[in-house]
Order: sequence, then C-alpha cells, then structure tokens
Amino acid sequence: MSFTLLSYATLSDALREWFGVNIPLPVQTYGFFVAMAFLVGALIMNLEYKRKERLGQVGAIYKVVTVGEKPTAKDIIISFVIAFLIGYKLVDIILNYREFASNAQDFLISGRGCWWGGLLVGAASAYFTWRDKNKRALPKPKQVILRTMPHQMAGNLLVVTGIFGLLGAKLFHNFENWDRFVADPIGELTSFSGLTFFGGLIVGGFAGAWYLRKNNLSSFHTLDCAACGIPVGYAMGRVGCQLSGDGCWGIENTSECPSWLPDWAWASTFPNNVINSGPKIEGCDGEHCHELATAVFPTSLYETLMMLTIFALCFFWLNKKVKLPGMLFGIYLSLQGVERLLIESIRVNNKFHVLGMEVTQAQMIATGLIIAGGVIIYLTWRFRDKIAEMSKYVEKKPNIKAEIVDSID
Repeated sequence: MSFTLLSYATLSDALREWFGVNIPLPVQTYGFFVAMAFLVGALIMNLEYKRKERLGQVGAIYKVVTVGEKPTAKDIIISFVIAFLIGYKLVDIILNYREFASNAQDFLISGRGCWWGGLLVGAASAYFTWRDKNKRALPKPKQVILRTMPHQMAGNLLVVTGIFGLLGAKLFHNFENWDRFVADPIGELTSFSGLTFFGGLIVGGFAGAWYLRKNNLSSFHTLDCAACGIPVGYAMGRVGCQLSGDGCWGIENTSECPSWLPDWAWASTFPNNVINSGPKIEGCDGEHCHELATAVFPTSLYETLMMLTIFALCFFWLNKKVKLPGMLFGIYLSLQGVERLLIESIRVNNKFHVLGMEVTQAQMIATGLIIAGGVIIYLTWRFRDKIAEMSKYVEKKPNIKAEIVDSID
C-alpha cells in the first residue's frame, strides 16, 4: 500500500509541488482555507438571506443616523492610531518581505516594525479622514433613516462571530490540551494553529446572538441561514486540515484498502506535515520533512465529505421543505453532532474521564449538540404558531420625519 498524498505547510509549498514555481508567499495552507471558510460561509448566508427576502420572511431594518457632522479630534486620533499600527508593520513587511514570508507568524506577533512607515501612513490617514469629513459636512448636521437589508449584514455578522469564534476555538483547544498550554502558554496562545471547531461554534454563537439583538435581525431566520452557511465553511476548514497535515487525523490504519477506494483516501502518512510529526523523511531538505511512521485514517477528508453532504441537504433541499423558523437550525445541530460522534470513533483526541468513562471533549459537545438540536426541533414544532408569529416580518420605521437612504456615502 502506498500513501502518496502530500501535505503542504504553506501555499508556496503547494505551488512549488504542483506547478514548479517558487513564489514566496507568507500564507499557511490551513490559514488560507480558514479564511476561505468565512468567505464561502458569508456568501451562502447572503444567498439564503436574499431567498428569505424574496419570500417576505425577512425585510428591511431601519436605523436613525446623523450625517453631515464635522470631523472631531476623536475621529482624527482613531484614524491615526489604526493607520499607524498598520503602517508600522506593513512598511517593515515590504522592506523585509523574504524574512516575513519565511516566518510570517513570528514576524507579525513580534514588536518589530518601521516607525517612520507608521507615522507616514498614520498621518496620511488622519489627513484624508479630516478632508473627507469636511467634504461631507453640512452647515447643520441632519438625521436620516438608513435602510439596510439583512443580506447586506451577513458579512458583518460573520466577522463578529468569526473573531469571537476564533477566540473560542483557541480557548477550547488549550483547555483540551492543557499540558501543552501549561508548558508554553505564550506560544500556545499566539500560535495560528490549534483550533477547536466546537469552541468556535459556542463562543461565536453567543457573539452572533448579541449582534442579532443589537441590530434587530430575526434570530430564528438567521439561525436557519447559518444552518446553510456553517457546514460548507466547516468543510472548507477541514480541506485546510487535510492539505496541511495539522494533526487532525485519525488512528492508525494498517488494514487493506478496499479495491474501489484510492489508497490515500483510506490511509495516509501525511508526508511533509506542518507540525513535523513522525520520523524525518530521508533525503528531504526543508522546514517540513517529517511523515508518520504508520498510516492513519485521513479523518479531515471524511469530515469534508460529510459536511458537504449536510450542506447540500440544508441548502438545496431542507431549507425549502422545512417551513417552521428555527427548525432547520435544530436539524443542522443534530446532524453536526452525529457527524462528529461518528468521526471521533477513528480520530486521535485527548481523553477525559467522566462518570467512569473515557470520552473526548468533542464527544461530550457533540452529544450536547444532538440533544440541543432535538430540543429545538421539538420546541419549534410544539410552539410553531407562537414562533411563526414572533418571526413574522413587520416593517418598523423610526417615528421621525427624515429622509430614507440605502447607504451613506
């Protein structure tokens, strides 16, 4: 049995292997696919929101905003500080690109930077902020009513949940790997690797709930949109795990590969994996020259396929069949829990002793998701009339006389 599917720590490694070109890019393969996960998830949520808008299930949200104000000292200072920090790093990156590309993580979290670059970019930003605000200033500031459609807010919602989700994913990962965290707390906290999806789902979910409440978005319909966006985003993230070899693999698998399945889909040694796990590859010269001594189940590949199946079910079929607001999200949660419970039976993970049993953190949370999903399904059916009434879109315009605008230029 041969295991030829390679791992690529960075996009540069993949381009070099696939096309024979050597372009130094400071982008880790896993990080790239995490970014793609958010973008694809936002796109799917945007499309699902638009579908609900056409059906009249969700509609415009109105806010009173003030336009025509002159720039304040606070505006100028905030603009300068943010731009200074960007310029401080960006100019140093430009001047020392190859050093940055070789180790972007250490470069970014270090205190090094270009002071004059930060001052120039900060001053330019402060000036343009002052000029732009003065151009828009009116003799007397006025209030307008800003009309925003839900699909326009999908990106912002994903940013909020994404930022807090990444924090939650990192915290849950460190809790699950407490011994590694205690040994090197700074390194574990600042590392770009080591993320637990369920931690991101839980913490990001609370942040998303806050954003929905703050912006008067329908929680039930948004959750149903998320049920379409999260699975495909998860699948994209697992592609990154598979290609980078980040340790999210299964237990040893030395059994014979079925004739109908490619051997790399049955077992893999993850050569050139990003975490340098396993013995060194003979004759290899580079930063990532290790592969596992024994082939393991490529569980990230299996999860990608299962999550794409859940996505297809939710986005192309169930979202049109399930009429009760919130129920689709309950179905998704249960499917997500079942998927993870299945994969945990062949996946490497730390074990916890609970009530005399050895279980993983993911198994506990997955069980909770199945139960929570079932409860949501039951409650949305049990209180279907009340939830339908609560979720019905009612246009609520502010009770003031003001111009309604779709954007503020």
